Order: sequence, then structure tokens, then C-alpha cells
Amino acid sequence: MFYGAMKLSIGGSLKLAFRPWVEGLENVPAEGPAILASNHLSFSDSFFLPAVLDRKITFIAKQEYFTSPGVKGKLTAAFFKGVGQLPVDRSGARGAGEAAIKSGIEVLERGELFGIYPEGTRSPDGRLYRGKPGGLARVALATGAPVIPVAMIDTEKVQPPGKVLPKMIRPGIRIGKPLDFSRYHGMDGDRFILRSVTDEVMYEIMKLSGQEYVDIYATAAKRQIAEEAKRQAEEEKAAKAAGLDKAGKKAEHKSEA
Repeated sequence: MFYGAMKLSIGGSLKLAFRPWVEGLENVPAEGPAILASNHLSFSDSFFLPAVLDRKITFIAKQEYFTSPGVKGKLTAAFFKGVGQLPVDRSGARGAGEAAIKSGIEVLERGELFGIYPEGTRSPDGRLYRGKPGGLARVALATGAPVIPVAMIDTEKVQPPGKVLPKMIRPGIRIGKPLDFSRYHGMDGDRFILRSVTDEVMYEIMKLSGQEYVDIYATAAKRQIAEEAKRQAEEEKAAKAAGLDKAGKKAEHKSEA
């Protein structure tokens, strides 16, 4: 009931304000389990996709969204629960992956839709990054549910990372045909099969989205970007310090003269 109310209020508002266009909506089954595997450009992806679907879709979210203290924390937790998000405890060596897999299997066993971002995190620059083989492929092979590739278009322009107020840009959603991986039944322990399944899904997402594909993980790309930014900041700091030192020496020479 709460999900329905949130969908009507938030989903209706999003559709009215941003008018997202959708292609391939007929590829989402009217009933039964299915996995919607999407690229991830913005925090708003988890709101635009449910807004255009008739059925409930459940995503996973970091547990911190559900355990923050105070009134704001409680409101945040209620909001995420209301829009169908499930908390995932990321502690432990394999915490996030195993929790995501367990949550996904439970959702699909109830005959519902499970949403997942194979990249594992938002793209840092709008490009499509290598999918992580653990969650998506293991859930698909454990349940036999079809995998439906999804491409979010221009959502990063609506809600850029770090920006609070959205821009009034019309985003799009392109939904591909379901992928059947029943040929790999019982092979979810084979890492090469998991890699193959994931790569096939990412290839379909790439075709739908038109994004440039980068064969590294998005988390690694974020580290590289952060390291480059740090290096540039240190170089600028050093150059500024050198300039100040040079200016100081010039002033010293003038005073001696």
C-alpha cells in the first residue's frame, strides 16, 4: 500500500515534471519474476524506472540509508522503504555481494521484479563500465529468471552527482528484450560462465544506451579520477608556492638594493 502511494505521488510528479520517454515497455512481463539490469548514471535512476513501470520493482540500497539517526534519518528510511528499496549490510569481506544476491533471490522467488546495476556504482563520467559478475549472474542462474537489459538516457544531466536541485531535462528509458540464460543452469559456480553472462548483458545495455564502453570497473575509474584530481591539486599548490617564493625573493632583492 505504501509503495503504491509513493508511486502515485513521486512517480506521478516525476512523469509530470520531466516527461520521460520510454521504449520497449512491452518487454517487461505483466507477471512473474524478472531481473531488470540497468546502467547507472544518476541517483535518480532508481526513481525514474519505477515511475514508468506498472509493476513494483525492488532495488537494493546501502544500509546507511535506513539506519541514520534523528528525524531526518527516520524520514529517509521510511522514504526508501516506501519506494521499494531493500537495505544491504556492506560489512564483512563479501558483505555487499552476498547480501545483494540473497535479497535478489528472495524478491524473485516471490515472483516480483528485481532491479540491479551490474556496474556496482554510478558511472563517474557517463561512460559504461565493466559489469561485476557476482550479483547479476549468480542471481540469474540461481533463479532462472530472465534478465531484461535497461538503458537510462540523460539521467546524469537531470541530477548530476553532488547537485541537489535537478535540471528540467527530459530523460529517456530504453528497455531491451529479455535474455534467457537457462543454458547455464547449475553452472553458477563457474566464474567463466558468470563472466560470460555479465558481459552479454553489458553488451546489450551498451547497444541500448549508445554509451562508450570501458573495460574496467567503475570503482577503479573513480579511484583513478580521484588520484588525478589529487595530483593536479598538489601540482597547483606547488606551483603557487613556487610563485610566492619567487615573488618573495624579488622583493628581498629590491629591499637590498
